Amino acid sequence: MPRKRWLPQWVSEFRDRHGKPRYRFRRQGFAQYLFKNAPGTEGFRQEYEGCKQGLVAEPIMAGAERTKPGSFDDLVSRYYRSPDFLDPGDRTREVYRGVIDRWRETVGKNGRRFGDSMVSDLESRHVEAMMAAMLPHRTAANMLRKRLSALMNFAIRQGIASSNPVLATRPYKVETDGFHTWTEDEIAQYQKRHGVGTKARLAFDLMLWTGQRGGDARVMGPQHIRGKRLTVTQEKTGAVVSLPILAPLAESIMATRSGAMVFLLSDQGRPFSRKGFGNKFRQWCDEAGLRHCSAHGLRKAAARRFAEAGCSNQQIKSWTGHVTDSEVARYTAAADQAMLSDAAADLLMANLRNRLANQNDNQLESNG
Repeated sequence: MPRKRWLPQWVSEFRDRHGKPRYRFRRQGFAQYLFKNAPGTEGFRQEYEGCKQGLVAEPIMAGAERTKPGSFDDLVSRYYRSPDFLDPGDRTREVYRGVIDRWRETVGKNGRRFGDSMVSDLESRHVEAMMAAMLPHRTAANMLRKRLSALMNFAIRQGIASSNPVLATRPYKVETDGFHTWTEDEIAQYQKRHGVGTKARLAFDLMLWTGQRGGDARVMGPQHIRGKRLTVTQEKTGAVVSLPILAPLAESIMATRSGAMVFLLSDQGRPFSRKGFGNKFRQWCDEAGLRHCSAHGLRKAAARRFAEAGCSNQQIKSWTGHVTDSEVARYTAAADQAMLSDAAADLLMANLRNRLANQNDNQLESNG
């Protein structure tokens, strides 16, 4: 469908498989981007600005490698153009692409790339061997298993495969609570190392005082501020959150030199890429002696603080952008447990005091 005259440059409309109008950014030399918001909205304007700056529609290498029909390279090429891959958020697509592309460039024992292998030749034992070769990294092995299963389900619909051999395999058991949630002592330690007015502190404050992901913090800028509120369209989910700018964050923004479009600029004076921001924040944490802390753990710390303050799940979700209570529960479980145990302790001790008082009253009545 040709671009409508009222749409911005490089934006065109198309209909998805359900007949719903969708909008995409397509510019030569850049990755395609599907908008999560409709034209004319503030969310769309923010996404479009991100596309023009190469923040969400990143530059790509021109040209496509010729593939053998029925091979995994052929399948992946089709998959990358399908709703299965294009419908999730662009951050999710980036993760999926990284897993798939690393795998298909891997050379097997037969000296061939996995991407050159035929889809119809894949067996369950092959998947198990690939997963075993990734140990002790169980989480990465399980992620590969999920991506291969999604590819094989797509291959069945494409008529390239008749079954999904990945389903016969089992994921590794992983015992983890996910990213470490920053403690108050760790927050204070980072703040002591990186003072207000530094780029490291502004990045920290943008995440801690908004509860947003690092990927969203790196593209926040003056254009997102309306009055005393910060409006953010989350990169991963497309959720729009409007947040009051708390005093510590306002102080940090005002004290730090930033760019015209974004608050955080790299050492080269450009907006951070996703990977670049992650690497830089990792460096800042290491400089503060917090090697086990991460950007996502800071988002969890923000949710923990809300839970400890007695906020409801609905109130916490209004900040974090989560949709379900179960998502919030994973972030606030420790705080909820501590608060519930304190409340249970108060009830227990009150009940014991009442029991003792009743016993004393009964003793007095019997003596009288």
